[in-house]
Amino acid sequence: MPKSEWTASPYVPSSKSLEDLQRAVQDCTGCPLYADTTQAVFGAGSRFAHIMLVGEQPGDQEDRHGHPFIGPAGRVLWECLDAAKIDPQSVYTTNAVKHFKHEVRGARRLHKKPTVAEVDACHPWIEAELRAVRPDVIVALGTTAARSLFGRMMPIAGSRIASLTVGDTPTLVTYHPSAVLRADDGGPEIRAALVEDLQRAKQLSGIG
Repeated sequence: MPKSEWTASPYVPSSKSLEDLQRAVQDCTGCPLYADTTQAVFGAGSRFAHIMLVGEQPGDQEDRHGHPFIGPAGRVLWECLDAAKIDPQSVYTTNAVKHFKHEVRGARRLHKKPTVAEVDACHPWIEAELRAVRPDVIVALGTTAARSLFGRMMPIAGSRIASLTVGDTPTLVTYHPSAVLRADDGGPEIRAALVEDLQRAKQLSGIG
């Protein structure tokens, strides 16, 4: 199938039930990424969540266990949520791409950044999650998530302070927690910026 025809649309049910969507995503073959993974990794959290956090894609641990943000970057995210005093029950976490794109080196599976075609193909799943959850605030974690939500590339530093919306939902663009891990100095400035942006999301959501 040519890249121009890649899309998850035929596999996305009209249902607003997260359980229905979770089951359906396992059958998605809308782009080639499904062929070399353990499973699709759908979002997690309550359909009544106030804040939706959108990352890039599952990592190795997420692919093996079927839950988003449980690997090293996930640990950073939950630490930052705790620092921002956000109740984990008030967030819904997901990714722009539902399958783990990687390359094998020896016994390791190393992350590879999804292409624009892969991000766009998977976008119908994000749309379905937004319809199901209807969060008060969306937070795009990193450039891939921002590309999925806004349909264009957006630099993080220049977008953090912008007033943005997806539909009529206030949307913040901030760093992906993996940026903290990649930083040579441990990323204290990036971590602080992420916490600050999560605090802004909390204020916009009205949860205190």
